[in-house]
Amino acid sequence: MMESVPRSLLALSVLCVLGAVLLASAGSLLLSARLLPRSAASSSPARSPVLLCLALLPLGLWGWRLLSRPLEVLRSPDDVGYIPERGRSRGQTANMVRRRRKKGDLPPVYPNGWYHVLDSPLLLPGAVHNLTVCGEQIAVYRTLDGKVYAVDAYCPHLGANLAVGGRVVGDCIECPFHGWQFCGEDGKCARIPYAEKVPEFAKIKTWPCCDINEMIFIWYHCDRIEPTWKIPEQEEITSKKWIYRGRTEHYVNSHIEEIPENAADIAHLAFLHEPGILSGIDLRYTKSRIWDFLKHTWQVRWEPEPAPNKHCSQMFLHHASMVFGKHVSLLDVDVVARQVGPGVVFLHFSHAFLGQGIILQGVTPVEPLLQKVSHSIYYQKNIPAIVPKFILKAECIQFERDVMVWNNKKYISKPLLVKEDSAIQKHRRWYSQFYSENSPQLSFQEDSLDW
Repeated sequence: MMESVPRSLLALSVLCVLGAVLLASAGSLLLSARLLPRSAASSSPARSPVLLCLALLPLGLWGWRLLSRPLEVLRSPDDVGYIPERGRSRGQTANMVRRRRKKGDLPPVYPNGWYHVLDSPLLLPGAVHNLTVCGEQIAVYRTLDGKVYAVDAYCPHLGANLAVGGRVVGDCIECPFHGWQFCGEDGKCARIPYAEKVPEFAKIKTWPCCDINEMIFIWYHCDRIEPTWKIPEQEEITSKKWIYRGRTEHYVNSHIEEIPENAADIAHLAFLHEPGILSGIDLRYTKSRIWDFLKHTWQVRWEPEPAPNKHCSQMFLHHASMVFGKHVSLLDVDVVARQVGPGVVFLHFSHAFLGQGIILQGVTPVEPLLQKVSHSIYYQKNIPAIVPKFILKAECIQFERDVMVWNNKKYISKPLLVKEDSAIQKHRRWYSQFYSENSPQLSFQEDSLDW
């Protein structure tokens, strides 16, 4: 029902309310001016309603622009999840924690699957981006006719980085060092400007990639097997029924498997995420009595999908809020989180009055124990931007609480579980399908400060 309300009508109604406020203010000033003696009124031109409206108009337009623009929160690897030690900066503390933290008996560090590498609007025609994915340097570029290709960043000739000064020529990327051109489709060298003949063996590694849901994904498989499943298209994003309202970006110092495992760790929701979002992200203070009047409750169920979608799983979540011990139904939200492969999640939000939207989560390994996690929200275009921005901000706060745990914890391969934790072991068995015999393991163990 909410979809039938035109965006222009909603914007017009907001502007009408703003205009009414301005006119009311102007009217009250005009009335007060009439009650004054004529000499006093004529001697106070600054109180003119017209001048007041003109003065407040830029402020109103600025406020409207601020409320309607997308929310973007971009965190560096040291911004979240560390408690600064005395005499050290947050960055220095983060480095110390990374060095001395015990890692545990880790699974392979790079599961096989699709990974989000870049938001599609950021890759313009003719542009090249240098990205680090699964410990590899990759050059991702878009041709002038809109096709996206991904190849190894280093030229096999003498090792120049194709993404640093490289040029898009047709379907090829040109090396900035000697002008060798490599085709994005199959990686073969198409031209060497100073050579009579291009050798048959002159080629570069290519990465399967796709441009869907306004995002660019690449396929990683340690055995170089072609993609065995596809990223599903979100029709509401493609058709522009749901529009972009913001994104967050974090770096998490943990094993990739620990992040999606949260969906099956039902018990942590009732403890870590029970305190209201007003209590912040620092776990030392989230249980403070100051914000005890607001609490979140969660009803959660996680289950894997059957064939042919064995690579997918779903979490069904109902969120409710308690204010001073009373349930506020207006804040109830239903979420269905569908995980597709090891690093892509579709979080579908549904609210009784505020419509529907989705957060697309991408978890991409940068290094063995460094994950880039992005959340992009798309929401019904006829809903004021403040609604999805609030949802994204609330999700960001709850996520950053998890980051503080992940950044400092140890992975336990054989955890001590009770029967209420059975979904965790079930999730680990499901996730193991993304590892194969040749999946890379962490090559060294840092169990102490001894090197």
